[in-house]
Amino acid sequence: MSTDQTERAPVGVLDVGGSHVTAALVDPTDPGDVLVERGAAIDPHAPLGVLLEQLTGPARELTTRRPVRGWAVAMPGPFDYRAGTGTFAGVDKFRSLAGIDLRGALAERLEVGPDAVRFCNDAVAYGIGEWAAGAGARAHRTICITLGTGVGSAFLVDGVEVSTGETVPEEGEVHRLTIDGRPLEDTFSSPALRRDQLRRSGRTSSVEEICALARAGDDIAREVLDTAASALGVALRPWVDRFRAERIVVGGSIARAWEVVAPAIRAGLGRATDDAVVAPAALGTRAPLSGAAVVWQRHPDLSR
Repeated sequence: MSTDQTERAPVGVLDVGGSHVTAALVDPTDPGDVLVERGAAIDPHAPLGVLLEQLTGPARELTTRRPVRGWAVAMPGPFDYRAGTGTFAGVDKFRSLAGIDLRGALAERLEVGPDAVRFCNDAVAYGIGEWAAGAGARAHRTICITLGTGVGSAFLVDGVEVSTGETVPEEGEVHRLTIDGRPLEDTFSSPALRRDQLRRSGRTSSVEEICALARAGDDIAREVLDTAASALGVALRPWVDRFRAERIVVGGSIARAWEVVAPAIRAGLGRATDDAVVAPAALGTRAPLSGAAVVWQRHPDLSR
């Protein structure tokens, strides 16, 4: 690829989830501009060769006729993002990927050099995407929280992750926090919401269904979301103060009932929100795609 072609080419990104992968091409000069995307189911328990083919299949579809500058891969942990390898310890997924040179394996299948593949944490990519092109509004100091199987988080200064120091939780990970002596994820996570809904109502519901019920005025669903959202605010409160956050962005499925959960989050945060804007994520599933492109763009030398 010529230098001129390289400068005009999009960045390829992969967002790897527990059961799904999304590949996209993103304009590096405008990370909110996701040009095209493809998704596919993956089997996280598949043998290595099968899983690698599943992970790269959508990406290969997108680049059949269109070159890319390189690939940014948003991966869940435990993962060494600099080395491009993961242990996935304590996670009942991706065992076949544990310990392998994933950078080299993906580069081979995507037909690029290993130096053109860069990794980032999926929750951090989500936060950077919201900072760059969504509700984060490029604020100086941003905290982004995402609800899923667990609680993802990103503490950002000018869009760059902060994971050490006294102003952030250990490794910048909110899921390590506790509330009333219990892990925060026992109260605020998709499984926790479903368990509380079942306990209170006797019905099994997805988080999407709980949010829909709450918006429709169902008292039980509202109590479920209020309990979780308030706990999140209380757990975050000291870190919002220490980090001096200007914006707090909340994403994931719980953001779909924002008008219901926002008052409880703000109540839990208390006066910590006096100087901070609390807002729902704006980009949805495209946030980590945009964020991964930003991560790649910060290291343009990887394309050479």
